[in-house]
Amino acid sequence: MNGAVLDLARQIRNGERSAGAVLEATLARIRAADARYNCFTAITETRARQEAAAIDARRARGESLPPLAGVPYAVKNLFDTAEEVTLAGGRVNAANPPAPRDATLVARLRDAGAVLVGALNMDEHAYGFTTENSHYGASRNPHDPARIAGGSSGGSAAAVAGGLVPLTLGSDTNGSIRVPASLCGVFGLKPTFGRLPRTGSFPFVGSLDHLGPFATDTASLAAVYDALQGADDEDAACAQRPVEPVLADLGSDRPLRVAVLGGYFAHWAGPEARQAVQLAARALAATEVVELASAEQARAAAFVITAAEGGALHRRRLVTHYDYYEPHSRDRLVAGSLVPAAWVQQAQRVRHRVYREAMALFAHYDVLIAPATPVPATAIGTETLALAGQSLPARASMGLLTQPISCLGLPVCAAPTWPGIGADAHLPLGVQLIAAPWREADCLLAARRLEQAGVAAVRPLP
Repeated sequence: MNGAVLDLARQIRNGERSAGAVLEATLARIRAADARYNCFTAITETRARQEAAAIDARRARGESLPPLAGVPYAVKNLFDTAEEVTLAGGRVNAANPPAPRDATLVARLRDAGAVLVGALNMDEHAYGFTTENSHYGASRNPHDPARIAGGSSGGSAAAVAGGLVPLTLGSDTNGSIRVPASLCGVFGLKPTFGRLPRTGSFPFVGSLDHLGPFATDTASLAAVYDALQGADDEDAACAQRPVEPVLADLGSDRPLRVAVLGGYFAHWAGPEARQAVQLAARALAATEVVELASAEQARAAAFVITAAEGGALHRRRLVTHYDYYEPHSRDRLVAGSLVPAAWVQQAQRVRHRVYREAMALFAHYDVLIAPATPVPATAIGTETLALAGQSLPARASMGLLTQPISCLGLPVCAAPTWPGIGADAHLPLGVQLIAAPWREADCLLAARRLEQAGVAAVRPLP
C-alpha cells in the first residue's frame, strides 16, 4: 500500500536512497523553513546521524530492515528522549536533568528503524489549543503563518503540514491531536484511551491523556500506529492490550455504517465546519443524523477532571515557581488545585453515563462524523471568536467539539478537508471520524475512503 512513510522506507530498503541522504535533506528543510513555522525546540542531529548510519550499515551487511527504516520523525517535547531534557513546553522544566531513557513509543519507533530528528513546540504542559507558547514562541500554521497551528500539539501538526518531517508524535487530552490536525490540514489519530502506552511522557491528566501520530496520509498513519502498538506493564491503562494491526485493513471493502453527529456538534459548528461535515457525509453515504444528547455535560466533566488533575500535578511547583509558569495556564492550574473532590466524583459519574449513551449509538453505527474544530485557524493573538450568536474565548473554544469525545476515551481519526468558504478558503478544517472503543480500524478505514474520494487530503503549501 502506498503512503509517504511506506514509500520512503521502501526506497531506503531497496537502495534507491540512503538513510543518511534522507536525513541530511530533512535537516536542510528544517534549517530552511522552521524559522517561519517555529515547530522545533530541539534538533537531535548527533543521535539522528547515528541512527541513520546504523540503518545504512545494516543494509550494507545485507540484513533485512525494519518497517520504518530511515524514516525521519520528531516528537512533541513532552516525550522523553534519552540524554535530552523533557520540556513539556515549560520554562519550569528547563533545569531538569536529561531523561535517562526514551519514552516507550520513541523506543518502539527506534526499533522500527525510524530516525529521530528533534522535539516539537507545544502549549505549556499541554494546557491549551493554540500553541501560543509564552516561553518558546507560537508555532505558526504553514498554510498561513499569521494563523495559529492549533494545540497543544501544534508543532507536531505544523511540522508535517510544512513538509519538515513525514510523521510526528503528539498527545491528546482534550483535543490536542485533533485540533492541530484540523487547523494544519493533516491526518491525526487519537487512539482509544489505554491503547498506546504513555510511559516516559510528561503527564497532564492521567485519566484523559492519549498519545498518537500525525502523518500526511492514512497508510502512513496506520503503519506508524501499528509500529506503536503493544502492551506495557508500566502504564496500567494498557498493561493488557494486544496488538491489532490496521494497515492491511485499509484495503478492505467491508461496509461501514456511518452517521453524522448533530445536536451539540451542529450547534457549535461554523459554516466551514458544517461544510466539512457535509463533504464527508456525502462521500461516506451517511444520510442519518444522530445526537449524543449529553455531549455538553461530557465537556463540562472533562473541564472539571482536567482542572483537578492538572492542578494537583503542578500544585507544589506553583507555590515555589509561580512566575515560571505562563499566564495562559497558571491561574487555571491554581484554580484547578482547589476543585473539591466531590466535583471530580460527580464529573466521573457523568463521564460514565455519557459513555453508555455513546455505546448505544455504536450498537447501530460503526463511525460517527463530527467537525474537529468549530472554525478554521484564527490569527495568532485572537482573544474571542463569534460562534452561534455568542462571543466566546478563542483559545478554549477550539476544543468545543473534541473535549466531549476525549472524555469518553473513544478512538478518532482527524481527516483534513478543504471547505473553501470565503476569506478562509485557503485554510483546511478537519472532521472527526469517531469509532467504538478499540475499533481504530473503523475510523482509519473511513478516513481512507475519504482520501480515495478526494475529500480528505494534505495539500501542498501555497
